[in-house]
Amino acid sequence: MKGSSIAVPDEGGSRTAIAKAFPISIDTAPYLELAAREDVRARAAEIRASLGNPKRILLGVDRLDYTKGIGHRIKAYGELLEDGRLDVEDVTLIQVASPSRERVDAYAHLRDEIELAVARINGDHDTVGHSAIRYLHQGYPREEMVALYLAADVMLVTALRDGMNLVAKEYVATRTGQPAASSCSASSPARRTSSARPVRVNPHDIAGLKGRDHGGGGDVPRRAGAAHALPPPPVLDNDVNAWSSSFLDALADVRRR
Repeated sequence: MKGSSIAVPDEGGSRTAIAKAFPISIDTAPYLELAAREDVRARAAEIRASLGNPKRILLGVDRLDYTKGIGHRIKAYGELLEDGRLDVEDVTLIQVASPSRERVDAYAHLRDEIELAVARINGDHDTVGHSAIRYLHQGYPREEMVALYLAADVMLVTALRDGMNLVAKEYVATRTGQPAASSCSASSPARRTSSARPVRVNPHDIAGLKGRDHGGGGDVPRRAGAAHALPPPPVLDNDVNAWSSSFLDALADVRRR
């Protein structure tokens, strides 16, 4: 990883300080193991069946936070349904929004806004057998999350501002060797370190989200179908062990100077 070092004077002479980027990663082994388990794979099939076996499942997994762009994502999806570019019989959005800072008024207001938007879209577009949005305001154990990753065809990472977003890495690790696609915000480091070819989106641009993120015949479905031709995702090599080793190696190198 690129970085820079400077000599910092002190009473004993000088010491070297180094500045480098060390993007954190995940322990990929548990996700690979869970993804291969028959009970988890059966649960993924059960999830698809419970949604009416749509042609495509879109998945968002976020904390319920104003930086995550959940409202923008839902608005874009709702407009695609309204425009007739998506059909609720064919596509379902699963949005996992884990509770966050619920005692803070601004977050409680955000929850009300998103749940109202979901209710309106579902009220307008649901059928007896299919739901436009399956909204889940709760946390889940790892086994259930891996089943959701396996069930989904497209992972949506469209935060307005983001950190490393380890959820994107979890999804890509789980889907290794399977058709899948991801959409990542331009501001998210996950688009560089998780998947070989994520679709880059601007989460502030609703029209752009409608065209590229939710994929009514756009880039996302084509990339999902071509995933078998992609090389192994970078996250498999740049896992948490590689992250810790790179940090300790850089520290040891500085101490030797």
